[in-house]
Amino acid sequence: MRYLLLLKTEENPGLGAPPQELMDAIARHGEAEAKSGRLLDTGGLAPTAMSARVRLAGGKLTTTDGPFTEAKEVIASYAMFDVGSQEEAIELATTFMELHKIHWPGWEGESEVRQVFGPADFASDG
Repeated sequence: MRYLLLLKTEENPGLGAPPQELMDAIARHGEAEAKSGRLLDTGGLAPTAMSARVRLAGGKLTTTDGPFTEAKEVIASYAMFDVGSQEEAIELATTFMELHKIHWPGWEGESEVRQVFGPADFASDG
């Protein structure tokens, strides 16, 4: 089963850039998970100032350029895993959050764990 782990945090938490120790720990963790075959993809996301939103509402499409001042929390990064259960995905998210706890005191955020469905999950039996 594929799971997407989304890291959510304030866009500008006032803590500056992530510490190098955290980035090194994340890199080591990612390398180990990639070698195990569980980590499929990962990436950090650009700030909202470099982003845009396309919205469909009332039958009309609108595009809004960032930054998005109303956004209190943003998705900062993602990781896609292929694991055997939701519990295993939650363990991976917990490990990732522990790295932040250890290497970036004062940082706050959350990791959302979402199963990813593909076409086979919606195939009709008929």
